[in-house]
Amino acid sequence: MSWNPVAARDVGSASMADVSNPSPRLITGPFVSVMATALVFFVYIGMVVVTVPSFVERDLGSGEFGVGLTMASFAFAAIFARPFLGRLTERFGRRALMMAGAVLASLATFAMAFSTELWHVMVFRGITGLGEAALFVAAATLIADLSPANRRAEAASYFSVAVFGGIGVGPLIAEGFIGSDDDYSTAFLAAGVLAALAAVTVLGVPRRVDRTAGRSAERMPMFQRAALAPGLVLACGIAAFSVFMAFAPEYSKSVGLPGAGGLLLVYSLVSVSLRVVAAKLPERLGAHRTVTIALVFLTAGLSLIALVPEPWALWVAAGVIGVGMAFLYPSLMANVVNRVSEQERSTALSSLTMFFEVGTIVGGVALGAIGEIASKQAGFLGGALMALVGVAVLWQFVVETPFETVDTVDTGVDADTPIPA
Repeated sequence: MSWNPVAARDVGSASMADVSNPSPRLITGPFVSVMATALVFFVYIGMVVVTVPSFVERDLGSGEFGVGLTMASFAFAAIFARPFLGRLTERFGRRALMMAGAVLASLATFAMAFSTELWHVMVFRGITGLGEAALFVAAATLIADLSPANRRAEAASYFSVAVFGGIGVGPLIAEGFIGSDDDYSTAFLAAGVLAALAAVTVLGVPRRVDRTAGRSAERMPMFQRAALAPGLVLACGIAAFSVFMAFAPEYSKSVGLPGAGGLLLVYSLVSVSLRVVAAKLPERLGAHRTVTIALVFLTAGLSLIALVPEPWALWVAAGVIGVGMAFLYPSLMANVVNRVSEQERSTALSSLTMFFEVGTIVGGVALGAIGEIASKQAGFLGGALMALVGVAVLWQFVVETPFETVDTVDTGVDADTPIPA
């Protein structure tokens, strides 16, 4: 799909009739509301991400491959849902999809507290995958709606502070509930409460449905070709990162650490700090250089874990991986959004974010199988190799585009939607 700034400008101008109070500001009341909801929800995600692998290995005795299967069930369900989410977001609104996703995730997580078999966890992880996909696509689209065209990479950086910050804090909370008694049921119940709380905070988020969206939604493609190459790069990075998330809880104990909570906190602090202080860097460097930095740091961090099985190496690697993840998504998101029209935005983002799950499948199943058959160190090295593959795909297939593609600024708020204070 070719990038057409003239067409994009026409679309943006036409949409202004459906938008009130246009403003070039980035940090607005609606923007903060979306951020707050994402933060609560991804603290929940962080709790589940660290609880499920340990639960599957320790309570269910299913090993690394069982962990990979639960990751894959989550990812396959989310991938199945993504092609429909763009249309649903346009038809029913961003807020409705965020609400539905949070409620679905909450109910499935409550059910996991009573799971006694691996297939139970796989089913409920699949349902949480549907919920996470719905909330993330709607929230990411709304963030793009609310952002000036030339600040979308910066907006994505701030948004990912909530996403990955929550994922970093969640494991600490989960490990507090699990404790020395391996109380996984309480951890799942607490996580379910957080997901339910996210459903409540969604009430402060703008609905954001264009008056023409319902008529055009049926004609939109279910997959945007503009997202393919950036998505493959994203998948390579996420595959590498998912190995760290899946294996760190148990591997950290094998080298003498009490758990992975502290490591994930270090990763989160580094990643979040860089996303705040260097939020404008992706626009200055461009997608190629920014994402290359991300993937090289991921390679270095995973290689260090694999080659130096010492506690200090894990602490250093956690920070290095944090640098990598700080710069992976924002430039790719802006690259895709700026190559499509406003009406195609939600479909483009659902197409791009689908590759989060593609990467999770590769990291969870393929690299998980390597970890089961060979060793966790081999799995970490496989993740490092995937990150290097991402560098090759990036420079060969991703088209660098200017960040500013339209002259108008779309606040993304309905004319009849009150702006939260």
